[in-house]
Amino acid sequence: MGKKALIIGVSGQDGAYLSQLLLGKGYAVVGTSRDSELNNFSGLQSLGIKKEVELETLVPNDFRSMMQVISNHKPDEIYFLSGQSSVGLSFKLPFETMESIVVSLQNLLEVVRMLSLDCKIYNACSSECFGDNGTNMVTESSSFSPLSPYAVAKCTSFWQISTYRKAYDMFACSGILFNHESPLRHERFVTQKIISFVKNIKFSNAKEKLHLGNLDVIRDWGWAPEYVDAMYRMLQQDAPSDYIIASGKSYSLQDFVKYSFEKNDLNWKDYLVQDEQFLRPSELNCIYADPSKAEKELGWKAENDMRRVIDKMFEL
Repeated sequence: MGKKALIIGVSGQDGAYLSQLLLGKGYAVVGTSRDSELNNFSGLQSLGIKKEVELETLVPNDFRSMMQVISNHKPDEIYFLSGQSSVGLSFKLPFETMESIVVSLQNLLEVVRMLSLDCKIYNACSSECFGDNGTNMVTESSSFSPLSPYAVAKCTSFWQISTYRKAYDMFACSGILFNHESPLRHERFVTQKIISFVKNIKFSNAKEKLHLGNLDVIRDWGWAPEYVDAMYRMLQQDAPSDYIIASGKSYSLQDFVKYSFEKNDLNWKDYLVQDEQFLRPSELNCIYADPSKAEKELGWKAENDMRRVIDKMFEL
């Protein structure tokens, strides 16, 4: 029989692409959401795989719920992708952000420990943990300096994984993923907001304006379907370790906007409005990644940088 994977938080972008990848490798895939009966799992539907994934209701911050699902399925691999995922929203919902990430992961780790379950655990960490490093390339050994409630929660999750790995000899690792995009992104994420706006303008000739915040922020944008392959590879190693997953190329948000508009023969300056309501109390302004450890140890390297990501988002 093939392996069984449990994806906690399967309804998001990464959950859908990871499900597709694992199904293609012969895995039995169990995916969870807080209410599997009401969730339409649009990502799984878009990929045409919803019927192939066994869907379960799991409330991650409820210990009993976590215990019930994990003990029933006894998966070989657990991918923890759950939690409030918007940096901007975390300033408005700091308690929800912390609980959905930190308490939920603590429940997962304790359940696996108490059951003495022989499984591998992947935790979705974030580049936001590093804060501003100027033009220095961050590596897995760079210090954390979080600038948002979301980043604080993700930093905590990183150390939770590290602690349980050392204290209980668990195969547990964190993927420190930089921004990664796809057509399955929700429009509350700025990249999808931009792409959707340009598509609407191009095909409807609407006279709307695109409202954005700080255009000077610099990010490393990659292609989500590639990044879930890195998650999978982390759990196939002989020993657990943490990895930065990024393209290694960073661009400003203005670069992203400019290329998206010019690709469609539009002048971005005719449509853009910088709006203070989209400015955050504190902002990670600049970050550059060194993903060489993933290339060396996992054999993984991003094939798509920002421009190719934008091309693909318009193609699909």
